[in-house]
Amino acid sequence: MKNALLTSIILILVLVTTGFMVMDKQNRIRKKDLRLSIPAGFPKPVYDRNLNPPTPNGFILGRKLFYDPILSKDSSTSCGSCHQRFAAFAHIDHSLSHGIRSQIGNRNVPAIQNVIWQPHFMWDGGVNHLDVFPIAPITHPKEMDQDLPGLLTKLQASKTYPALFKKAFGDGTVSTERMLKAIAQFTQMLVSVNSKYDRYVAGKESLTGQEMTGLILFRNRCSSCHPEPLFTDYSFRNIGLPPDTAIQDSGRAHITGQATDRMKFKVPSLRNVEMTYPYMHDGRFRNLQQVLEHYGKGNFHGPNVDPDVKLNTGLTRNQRADLVAFLKTLTDTEFLQDRRFAEPAGEIDAGGK
Repeated sequence: MKNALLTSIILILVLVTTGFMVMDKQNRIRKKDLRLSIPAGFPKPVYDRNLNPPTPNGFILGRKLFYDPILSKDSSTSCGSCHQRFAAFAHIDHSLSHGIRSQIGNRNVPAIQNVIWQPHFMWDGGVNHLDVFPIAPITHPKEMDQDLPGLLTKLQASKTYPALFKKAFGDGTVSTERMLKAIAQFTQMLVSVNSKYDRYVAGKESLTGQEMTGLILFRNRCSSCHPEPLFTDYSFRNIGLPPDTAIQDSGRAHITGQATDRMKFKVPSLRNVEMTYPYMHDGRFRNLQQVLEHYGKGNFHGPNVDPDVKLNTGLTRNQRADLVAFLKTLTDTEFLQDRRFAEPAGEIDAGGK
């Protein structure tokens, strides 16, 4: 009896210890985990990483903040609530964002990937720097609805954050600037550059006949707005969508005040597009086929539809199928499953070299 009890205790200890070891392995960040290798052919990043170089403890703090609902007014909603890792940090559950108190936002949640190349953020380009990007969702009344002084008070009163800020920045001062820099140390590492398409370009993998046909068609019909290798030019364009009368979203005109910018929205990257549905600024299209049908039919709405969009009408059913086959080669499974970007299972110190 005693031997059986002892065996059971030992087994439980082994299982618990193994669990902590697995958790530790998943969460640990080392210096080598923060090295960034940009493939040949990619442009120089817009974001200057030298001004906010990621460190293990800074990244860990930023990741914890990203997934912590403490950033919202009622501590119910985190950045990760809407920006889901398996969806390239977009949100596939809803057409429009969902915030605290079950409020529905005005726009579809965009993917967070390759942000170091982005000159501006949000569908209307209302934010122009990665370091201040989180302020918009944190303070938006339909998203997190949290004022920054109140958030700092909560972080300062936390049992864990002062110690984490000290590890990341040398002392326990909790400030807005440090909070934003820590989150940026996390998000700047969200780099997707290893899809089947990337391996094809590098000469490491071949495309199928249909995928190759789709690539050629894409380069002829889509690349003016979605140029390789980022698959966006970050411009703002009106693609002829009828406005949603319930949302009343004017797009880029909301920022510029110019009538010519009405219904212009930022061209999204098509990387991981297979995983970032629904599509468009208001999530009106549930799948890629619907998106391509919109372009193919040529039934565009409004006076200032982009000229490049008007040129891409008349896609046949086979052409749409070929394009979808190619677009699926932009899915980067390594990025979507990267353990560095997963929600941390528990507290873990940085360590190692």
